[in-house]
Amino acid sequence: MYKYAVIGGGIVGLSAAMELCRREPGAKLIVLEKESRLAAHQTGHNSGVIHSGIYYKPGSFKARFAREGSRAMVEFCREHSIPYEICGKVIVATHEAELPLLERLLQRGLDNGLNVRKIGRSELREIEPHANGIAAIHVPGAGIVDYRLVSAKFAELIKASGGEIRLNAQVRNIVQERDGVLIETDRDSLRASVLINCGGLFSDRLARKAGSRIDMQIVPFRGEYYKLKEHRKHLVKNLIYPVPDPNFPFLGVHFTRMIDGSVEAGPNAVLSFKREGYRKTDVHLRDLAEVLVFPGFWKLAGRHMKAGLDEMARSFSKRRFVQSLQRLIPEITADDVEPAPAGVRAQAMRRNGDLVDDFYIVPDRRCLHVCNSPSPAATASIRIGKYVADQVDKLLQRI
Repeated sequence: MYKYAVIGGGIVGLSAAMELCRREPGAKLIVLEKESRLAAHQTGHNSGVIHSGIYYKPGSFKARFAREGSRAMVEFCREHSIPYEICGKVIVATHEAELPLLERLLQRGLDNGLNVRKIGRSELREIEPHANGIAAIHVPGAGIVDYRLVSAKFAELIKASGGEIRLNAQVRNIVQERDGVLIETDRDSLRASVLINCGGLFSDRLARKAGSRIDMQIVPFRGEYYKLKEHRKHLVKNLIYPVPDPNFPFLGVHFTRMIDGSVEAGPNAVLSFKREGYRKTDVHLRDLAEVLVFPGFWKLAGRHMKAGLDEMARSFSKRRFVQSLQRLIPEITADDVEPAPAGVRAQAMRRNGDLVDDFYIVPDRRCLHVCNSPSPAATASIRIGKYVADQVDKLLQRI
C-alpha cells in the first residue's frame, strides 16, 4: 500500500509529489500518468513565461503563489542548471481609452508588492523598438524557461527520493474506503492512504469518480498560436502584452520570446470540442456534450458574445489574427508568421457562468483535488506543491 498516490504527471502533480518526497524521504509514493511521457498536456504546451503576478487580485492564491513561486522557480533553475532568463516584459496601451485600465493594472501590481513602473512611448521604444504604444507598464521581473525541463528535474528528484512514476496508467475508478483509497487503472489496481488529484483537464471527472462534491466543471479552451518566421524574430526582443480587457477572462494576443529563441504570437481563445483537442478538427462527443448541456457555458457565452465571436473569427482568419498582432507591432504582415502548436487550457466554470478565478483545491476525506490550476500554475508550481503538501498534512491529521 502506498502512502501517497498522485494522479497527473504535469508540473503541478510532479511538484506536489516532489515536496511530499522532500518532507518524508522513503515514504511510499506513486505518480500515475495516463500518457507515455510526462508534461504531455498543459505543461508541455506552455509558452514558458515566468509570470510576476501583476494581473491577479491582491491576496488571492494566484497573486501570492505567482510572486513567491517565480522566486522559487528562479532559485530552482539556478540550483539545477536549467536554462532560464529574466528578460522582463511590457504591457502596452495602444490608444487613450486603455490608459485608465493601464493605471488600474499598475496599481494592482504595486498592491501585490511587485517592482513595476509606468513608462512612456520613448522608453517603450528603447525596450521594444518595434512596439506601438502611447504608454506601458514595465515588468522587469518576468522571465522565460522551458517547463518541460523543469518537470523532468522534478521527476528525477522524486525518483531519487524513492518515489515511483508510472506512465501509461489511466485511472478508471476511485473508491474512498475507511482505511485508504482504492485506485483502479487500465493496468491494475492499487491502494493509498491519500490521493492527490492533479488531473488538469480531467480533474473534475476524477473528483467525481472519487465521490467528491465539487461546484464546478472543466471547460476546455484552445489557445491557437502563430510564430514569427526566422527573419522577423528581431521585431520582438522579449515579451509584449496588450492591456487586458477586464470584462474578458483572457489576456489577449501577445508576443512571447521562448527560451529557444523562437517567438510565439497569440493565443486566441476558443472553445475546444475535445478536452485534449489541439486541432480545430478534434472532436470528442462526450467532451462536447458536457459543455453544451452545462448552463454555465451558455451564461458565459451570453455575457461575452462579441468577444467570443471575435476570437472565433481569429481562429479561422489569418488576416484577422494578424490584425490583432498589428495593434502591438504594426510592421507585422501575414507573410511574417506561420502556424505554431496550440494549447488547451483547463478552465473551471461554475453553473452561473462565473469562471473560477483562482486556484481551486478541494479536500475530501482521503482525497485532495486540485481542480483549477491554469496560468500562472507553472510559474507557481513549487509554491502550489508546498501548499498541497500542507493540505495533505492537515488531511492526515483528520483521518
